[in-house]
Amino acid sequence: MLRWKTLPGVLAAAAWLLMAASADAGRPGVLVSGDNLPANVDPHQIFDVPMQLFSLNTYDNLYRYQGNPPKLEPWLAQSHSVSQDGLTWEFKLRPGAKFHDGSEITSEDVAYSFKRVLAIGKAPSGAFKPVLKAQNITAPDKSTVRFVLDQPYAPFLSAIPIVMIVNPRVIKEHEANGDWGASWLASNEAGSGAYQFDAAVYRPLERADLKKFEGHFLGWADNPKAPEQIQILPTRETSTRVLALLKGSVDLTDSYLPTDQVERIQKAKGVHIEKNTSMRVFILRMNNKKPPLDNINARKCLAHAFNYDGFIKEILKGYAERNPAPLPNNLWGYPKDVVGYDYDLKKAKTFCDKAKAEGAPMNRPIEIHTQSQLEQTNQAAQLFQSDLAQIGVTLKIIADTWANITTNTAKPESTPDLWVHWVSTYFVDPENWVGQMYDSQFQGTWKASAWYQNPKVDALLRKARSTIAQTERQPLYEEAVRLVVADSPDIWVYNTVEIRGVTDRVKGFRFSPVGSGGEMRWVELEP
Repeated sequence: MLRWKTLPGVLAAAAWLLMAASADAGRPGVLVSGDNLPANVDPHQIFDVPMQLFSLNTYDNLYRYQGNPPKLEPWLAQSHSVSQDGLTWEFKLRPGAKFHDGSEITSEDVAYSFKRVLAIGKAPSGAFKPVLKAQNITAPDKSTVRFVLDQPYAPFLSAIPIVMIVNPRVIKEHEANGDWGASWLASNEAGSGAYQFDAAVYRPLERADLKKFEGHFLGWADNPKAPEQIQILPTRETSTRVLALLKGSVDLTDSYLPTDQVERIQKAKGVHIEKNTSMRVFILRMNNKKPPLDNINARKCLAHAFNYDGFIKEILKGYAERNPAPLPNNLWGYPKDVVGYDYDLKKAKTFCDKAKAEGAPMNRPIEIHTQSQLEQTNQAAQLFQSDLAQIGVTLKIIADTWANITTNTAKPESTPDLWVHWVSTYFVDPENWVGQMYDSQFQGTWKASAWYQNPKVDALLRKARSTIAQTERQPLYEEAVRLVVADSPDIWVYNTVEIRGVTDRVKGFRFSPVGSGGEMRWVELEP
């Protein structure tokens, strides 16, 4: 069904297209991406998919995931070792790698980077704070960095790529009131990555320009056609982004395309679809501390009222796979016997009535926040709204932004009743999903914004992350997933097939679920 835009929406789209057209799309050596930008560009403050695009190109890490399925490969580190008790980890740095200012990357810089992550305490720290203290990160010599954990932590190596290595000599010049340079780095850069950030033309959430760093440690001989420059130009509406692709104003869209836009691209000339199996779970997140969703029957009512097959088969045209649990179904630790919630409005009404009998305020409008830039989140909310109305539950849809929602999830009082999002692959371990989403110690981060708490689940997840052998960890995660599903803290819909629009002049696009294909040094850009 066509929906007329408001006049302000039309004017905004026209203004964006004019800006995109005045950029450098189509110019030899310049790749223009329509992906979103993070709320700020400090990789130690922000931990989301837009930041992956920025950080994978402007920063380096000790190890990095490459390929699909993702494989962990040495990056700034040449190798690592771990003690028999699983507590002491040492990484040996490759010689000669340099920051963008020309200074050499040493183990002291690596130690500073991890200490900075812990001190700032934002989302990137979540994988390390339970087991690592700043004083236990040391640099025994110029090329060795040592981590001594408080207890064995099985996902440690898998999570190492989360931390981007920053240049302390640049940052310390801009520290203010003990902020570790956070205010300055939010709109500047201190990395060593394949591309350098141009802070002079940066406009938060609107534009970022990156220029090839000739001194990158990998060099460029393996890909002489790599883009000389990358421009990131987000837009608020998916349809505007796709129109820009069709007009040649951008070379890449984001990977959250709704099906109607996929079909639009497939019918056009000069562009094509890149389709890749991923490990990104689509979720309708519920605030378990806010009535009525603090009542399990209210949550089960909503879980049975979402039309999973209708959404996947009709709206997404089958470009996804049902995933009824908080772990990708193509990852170890997923219990094959788990039974999710089916779409059944009679069951939903029964649970709704039980919730009312227990005093849950099911008659008040329940608010669901969508991401205004991502049409699929709105499509899910509209479908849900229609079905809930049939059982007497009012769902109010509120268009919002990722930055605003995730800021508000710091407290249960400000967290929405529901919000729609994906949990992507930041590192390949069950800890990335069920571990950080449902262990109550992570509450206050966007990943744990269901505000769910179950002591049995906490115990299982904490034991799983401190157990080294995967064969012993797997049944712990499987049992934790079963318990979480039984408590119905959220609504899990599908595992993603990532789809993005690409112009035909972009060759060699490499996809990894970690970073959602955001690393651009491998792209070959034809004139």
